[in-house]
Amino acid sequence: MATIFSKIIEREIPSYKIAEDDRHYAFLDINPAAKGHTLCIPKKEIDYLFDMDADDLAELTRFSQKVAHAIDKTLQPIRTGVIVEGMLVPHAHIHLIPIFKESQDFSLGKKVELGDTEMLNLARRISKNVEL
Repeated sequence: MATIFSKIIEREIPSYKIAEDDRHYAFLDINPAAKGHTLCIPKKEIDYLFDMDADDLAELTRFSQKVAHAIDKTLQPIRTGVIVEGMLVPHAHIHLIPIFKESQDFSLGKKVELGDTEMLNLARRISKNVEL
């Protein structure tokens, strides 16, 4: 059965796309822990990140690094944090979460409210800085 992420990749469900190549897709999280919170996923549906072939995992990490650099360039956080939790959606994914202050709580349980227009503009701004 296709996960919600596979449906996003297939454009069956809309997303705020940041970047895409032939094997990966990055998009803004619709329940962001911080402004610019992005998910990086493999297009191949696999439940558990660490069940991925080592080469595929390395490629996803390199893709995520390029997206993180674009987030850094666009939003200028102190740094971009990484969370690999993978419990809610059974499709391997990496959370990239900009950290804007040292005291910021960037756990997945914390959410910031961003409207559709702000999400669209944010996705466009970050995507312009992705160098694939």
